Amino acid sequence: MPDAPPLRYPPDLPPALTPLAGEDARDPEAWSEAAVEDAELAGLERSALHVGGARLARVDLAGARLPSLRLADAEVRACNLANVQARGASLVRCELRGCRLTGSAWSEARLSDVLVKDCRVDLASFAGARLERVAFEDCLLTQAYFQDVRCALTTFERCDLTEADLSGARFRDCELRRCTLDRLRGVESMGGVAMALDDVLAFAPALAAALGIRVLES
Repeated sequence: MPDAPPLRYPPDLPPALTPLAGEDARDPEAWSEAAVEDAELAGLERSALHVGGARLARVDLAGARLPSLRLADAEVRACNLANVQARGASLVRCELRGCRLTGSAWSEARLSDVLVKDCRVDLASFAGARLERVAFEDCLLTQAYFQDVRCALTTFERCDLTEADLSGARFRDCELRRCTLDRLRGVESMGGVAMALDDVLAFAPALAAALGIRVLES
């Protein structure tokens, strides 16, 4: 019997990366096949930027406008992506660890084989995005927007989804494990999500309210 395919494909980085730091790292067109550190590029405006085979560390892109961004085979660590506008972006085989994505916008983006771990993703928008083999682990996702998102083989583990909005979302073979789901919106869209029994029992009052079920006193 053939082995099952992996849940997620990791970044495929080149064996040697060109080191870029400080002023040398300020040109994002040179980031492919490079190790980029400590670049200050808040407010950058660049359309259809394509970065492949890169490791980014402590790069400040707060408030950048990056429509149609293409990021492939990349490791992104401790970077500031707060309020980044990346409509129509494509992220393939990427890992984001310890990053700040507060208020960032990834509407109509496509994410495949992506790990988002130990990140602040509060108030971020993934409206209309397509996620396949994406994992959110230990992330703050409070008030994140997932309206009309299409998720396949996607997992949320130990994430805080308080007041997140799933309205119109569609899920296929997705899992939520040990997440905080207080005041979650769009509960009726959670068909196709698997949860542990303990998580389901804790979530039962919100689920009942969403379905219009009155809970009687025992």
